Amino acid sequence: MATDVTSRRSETARAATPPAAPRAASRASWTTHRWLLVSATLALVVLTVLGGLGLWALNRASALTDELVDKRSPALSNSVRLEAALVNQETGVRGYGLTGERSFLAPYKEGIDDQRGAEKELRTLVADDRQGRADLDDVLAKAGAWQRSFAEPIAEAPAGEPVETATRRTNEGKSSFDALRKAMVVQQDHQRVAREAALDDLRGATRLRDSIFISIAVVILLLTVLIFEGLRRGVTNPLAQLGADARAVAGGNFQHPVVATGPADLRRLGADMDAMRRRLLDELAFTEEARHRLDEQAAELRRSNSELEQFAYVASHDLQEPLRKVSSFSQLLQRRYAGQLDERADQYIAFAVDGANRMQKLINDLLEFSRVGRVHNDHREVDLEEVVGQTLDALSVSIEESGARVVHDPLPTVTGDATQLGILWQNLIANAVKFRHADRAPEIRIEAVRDGALWHFAVSDNGIGIAPEFAEKVFVIFQRLHTKDAYPGSGIGLAMCKKITEFHGGTIGIDPDHTPGTRIVFTLAAAEEPAPQDDTAEGAAAR
Repeated sequence: MATDVTSRRSETARAATPPAAPRAASRASWTTHRWLLVSATLALVVLTVLGGLGLWALNRASALTDELVDKRSPALSNSVRLEAALVNQETGVRGYGLTGERSFLAPYKEGIDDQRGAEKELRTLVADDRQGRADLDDVLAKAGAWQRSFAEPIAEAPAGEPVETATRRTNEGKSSFDALRKAMVVQQDHQRVAREAALDDLRGATRLRDSIFISIAVVILLLTVLIFEGLRRGVTNPLAQLGADARAVAGGNFQHPVVATGPADLRRLGADMDAMRRRLLDELAFTEEARHRLDEQAAELRRSNSELEQFAYVASHDLQEPLRKVSSFSQLLQRRYAGQLDERADQYIAFAVDGANRMQKLINDLLEFSRVGRVHNDHREVDLEEVVGQTLDALSVSIEESGARVVHDPLPTVTGDATQLGILWQNLIANAVKFRHADRAPEIRIEAVRDGALWHFAVSDNGIGIAPEFAEKVFVIFQRLHTKDAYPGSGIGLAMCKKITEFHGGTIGIDPDHTPGTRIVFTLAAAEEPAPQDDTAEGAAAR
């Protein structure tokens, strides 16, 4: 039984729990816009209700003030005025009745006029007051009875007769006017009570009005505090936390998590920023790993290149002696036994001599290629006018035989190794002479243009040219576009030029738009200009 009760209680609790969870979940999904919209709507509703109450209180106080000022107080004043008018009538009639002189009737006549004016005002003022109308009718009825029975007969009596009439009707007039006095007292008492009631109502309405406006001010203050507190907790603090996390991540602490708080849109923004942080962290980890691999590969490549250069140098250097013997003895065989053997033997010996010579040339070129950046590495200012002049002198025989014409712009001074730059210019000019066109004399032009810290050079010719598809291949070592019979050489010249240019921090390539012939463009670093000297300082130092 206890188990059944417990299970039923747990089922009841589970059944009661879900409605709260969806409500909490729904509120958790509210965005900043929705929170602000709901808050502003509630604030407007509260302010509208309070404003309506305040307007009602103002209208009520105004209505009560109007009733007090325009009705109750004037009604009491006119009641007093009516009493004064009737008292003046009684005084005038009584004086005329005692003396018989007509001059005593002046207050009576004035009282009649004042009575009419006060009656007219009171009729208007008590039009909506049943008690006031009844009191006024009672006063006027008793006033009319007194006037008919006592005042009018005396006032209309000729001079000399009023004394007798007044004496005869004294008791009747007195009792009638006393009743009138009581009616006026009752009327004024009712007016005073009504005026005091209106005044009390006005005081109550004023207190209510003041209370409502104080409540409105308190509610506005509370709403302001709540709005600022809500903005601080729901927007300002989450944004400040988000900004602090973002600055921490931007400062390089990618392990710092981005905490998402506040409304749903700010939480989504924080989650997106944290996802971006994690993505950056993954990318940085991958990049760091890739950098480590690249560093390892670069170190391995440098070691391999160093070993290859050392191998090329050692191989070419060690091959010189046995190759020299092969070449020497092949040439001795060719000179001693030329014509003594058959034609085929002479041809074989010629092949051996030619192969040995070409092998020796290849080994020398390979040795020279391996020395670039390793042996010749003396960077200083190099006058290219002098270097190109020496190159043209060294190639003067081939230039003269081919009928070539070489022109060049004024050449600058650059920073580099003079030996390597000499090899660079010699290869470029020699190629321009070698690969000339059969139908025209070679024309070679050397151009130089300064562009910031670099000099741009170009060596142009009108020779056979290089097809665009071979623009990259010609700079690869031992790559030839022609047979050795058509154009002798080892195919290492432009590869040497590329290595020298890149060693000096420049680039080299083929201009594909130049026709006819070939235009090779490359860059070299300009020589650093000396800083301007201060003549005054030098003079002071000399002194």
